[in-house]
Amino acid sequence: MAEIEAHESKLYGEFAPLYDRIFGKLFYNRIERVIENLDIPAGAKILEIGAGTGTSFPAYPNHCEVTGVDLAPDMLSRARQKIVENGWHHFKVMEMDALNLKFADNSFDYVMAFHVVTVVPDPIRMIAEAKRVCKPSGRIVILNHFTTDMPVIGTVTRAIDPLTRWLGWRTDLKLKPFIASTGLTVESVYKLSKTSLYTVVLGRKSANGFHPVREL
Repeated sequence: MAEIEAHESKLYGEFAPLYDRIFGKLFYNRIERVIENLDIPAGAKILEIGAGTGTSFPAYPNHCEVTGVDLAPDMLSRARQKIVENGWHHFKVMEMDALNLKFADNSFDYVMAFHVVTVVPDPIRMIAEAKRVCKPSGRIVILNHFTTDMPVIGTVTRAIDPLTRWLGWRTDLKLKPFIASTGLTVESVYKLSKTSLYTVVLGRKSANGFHPVREL
């Protein structure tokens, strides 16, 4: 089963409307909670990597400026449609590679990556780009599923990895090695609930490399 790039997957292309109706509803509540917890100040400039169809857009406060980037044109088309239909003047979306962002250094107060580090072909490079465009005082916010060492669940997620790679994402990324490789200063790592499969990582870029993770 051949591995493909996420933006080449039918899930993110001709099936974009289906993605929006199914995955959008599944993802939105947890994204909304993460954004609310950030207490984003007025005037903040935000970059969302892998914005897709704009699933997260209703969760952002109106007093910030959000730029969403993605490589899947069909997904972005739906995001643009939402922006027009809702009269959102604080959003714009652009077709762009997360591994080669076309923004100047230190451009954003927040860089968001919701369900995307296991989608891009090189998550370490993606975080390097996120750090580059994030202001020194800014924050990098990651929400994602990471594989576990728990015997049953870990075995299952690793077993289905070839299938999910065919669909456009991976299931074998481990949290701590990933964080250690990014050079992020990690403020906190937490789950939205005790039973949640998804982990939130709040970090900043640091010239000093990896800082110990604080579990909440």
